Amino acid sequence: MNMSGLLSALILLIIQGSLAQHVRVEPEVVSYPGQTVTLRCQFQNPGTTQLTQVSWIFEPTNGDRTNIAVFHPNFGANYPTSSPLSGRVSFITDPPSLESPSIKIREVKMTDEGRYICEYATYPSGNEQGVTSLIMLAKPKNLATIVTVPAGKTPVIVARCESSNGRPAATISWSTALNGNVTAPIETKNPDNTITVQSVYMLAPQPSDNGKDISCVVSHRTMTQPETFPMKLVVEYPPQVQIVGYDNNWYRGRTSAFLTCQADGNPSPTTVTWKTLSGLMPETVQVQENRLAVQKVDDTLNTTFICEVRNSLGYGRDQISVFVREPSLSKPAWKLLQFLKTLIRPFVCD
Repeated sequence: MNMSGLLSALILLIIQGSLAQHVRVEPEVVSYPGQTVTLRCQFQNPGTTQLTQVSWIFEPTNGDRTNIAVFHPNFGANYPTSSPLSGRVSFITDPPSLESPSIKIREVKMTDEGRYICEYATYPSGNEQGVTSLIMLAKPKNLATIVTVPAGKTPVIVARCESSNGRPAATISWSTALNGNVTAPIETKNPDNTITVQSVYMLAPQPSDNGKDISCVVSHRTMTQPETFPMKLVVEYPPQVQIVGYDNNWYRGRTSAFLTCQADGNPSPTTVTWKTLSGLMPETVQVQENRLAVQKVDDTLNTTFICEVRNSLGYGRDQISVFVREPSLSKPAWKLLQFLKTLIRPFVCD
């Protein structure tokens, strides 16, 4: 394009910009379902420009443009019955005026969102217009749930979060120290033009993850602050068992010796069973649920004790081998004996 062509295009843009400024509208109007909204329009400083007709045109977010209100000084106001706003739209003043043909829409719906064009037919300028965007808001209903899962090595969904029937789409995030993954949120457009957003948290759950904290956080334009849903993971696993209490110092004649079967599982363990590798439980042992109490250590305790714990998912077990030692003096008693020997040595004859 040569210099003269560029200059002509620039002049045309300036003229179009100055013409567009004649039609004054609000760039954006925000509303909620069920309310009445006012869309203002005014032709400023018409001067010698003759205003012949004004039309309001609705351009939905996804759809074809359609006339919703028309005013002509000679023929009056007309509201096309084919309009999706038929029966709910009207000019504010009766009769309307060309200079200020603002309209109001009653009982607005989510599907009313879109661009509203106030267009004048003028002479000699031709058509001039201004555009208002109607933004519909809907506060979503938010919900978060924990998914009970078995422990395993494969990532599975352990928590879900959903923000339903909102406009615009909500933002979902997760807060946790867990080392899992968040899937890309899924957005579903509902028939009423609202949006439902779903997000899930995935993890290869381990028994140690049971009870860990995780929170879903939902942010939305209609809420003054994010809504947080604190939760705790539920991971199911068979019992994990450990026998404690054996100190490698069970000597013949010792009293008050104990073995305790510690078990952790989800669901909680239901049964605890003590066994020995030989199949016989020594007579000096008393079984007290998850504890073995030894009244007096003797050689019959030279065996392997087994503890089995069950829940609805299965069982876990642990075993420990006991070795009964010969009785020995304690360290304080040995020192006392050595001291007594030093006292009686002078009186012992060679």
